[in-house]
Amino acid sequence: MKRNYPTNSLNPILEKDLIKQIVFHEAGHAAAIHLYNKQKQLPPVYFEIIIKETKHELNNSVANDAYKREYFVAMVEGGRLIHSLPIALIEGVLNNQDALRIAYEADMINLLVGPLAEAKYVALRDGESFNKNLINLNSLHNYGGSSDLEKVYEYLESMVADRDLQSEILEDLFTQAYQFIESPHNWRAIERLAFFIQANIANTISCEDAIAVLDKVNLIYY
Repeated sequence: MKRNYPTNSLNPILEKDLIKQIVFHEAGHAAAIHLYNKQKQLPPVYFEIIIKETKHELNNSVANDAYKREYFVAMVEGGRLIHSLPIALIEGVLNNQDALRIAYEADMINLLVGPLAEAKYVALRDGESFNKNLINLNSLHNYGGSSDLEKVYEYLESMVADRDLQSEILEDLFTQAYQFIESPHNWRAIERLAFFIQANIANTISCEDAIAVLDKVNLIYY
């Protein structure tokens, strides 16, 4: 769950919008890792959120000079159930195939929620409609979802070989990810975590701090 975003210092308004999109994307991943897994009674898994600005020295093709280009590096590190399972499950013990499938599917949903959260934020920001008829898997590439989709397809290949079955599974997982962010409670949690991340950019958000923010929504609304 790591991507680099070039920023444009010549247009601070666009840069500010992009950073907000990044924040909602990563908040979506983190919210799903904690809340979706918890709602499905899956074991907790450690993660942390890192969003920081870096500078890369590039060659200017016009003047043949080196100059600095700013990037935001956004990453949710950890958070994968499939990486937290006991060795016996990873090795494919027959009686535990359901556990492996559930872990794979939960991780794929958590990957899909990130770009979906970014897409929903952009739609709300721009005063546009957001519904499942207006967004599909391919459109997630427009919301920083390329690396997320790459990992999802990698997981699918590990689960099943049949391409038609892969498509069916993926469509179902996409629907579940969409339903997750359409839950008012889950969306409030994503919003609260996004605001918290934005207030702490350049700091690593620990798993404990992120969970405290997400669980606080339960105390406020329930």
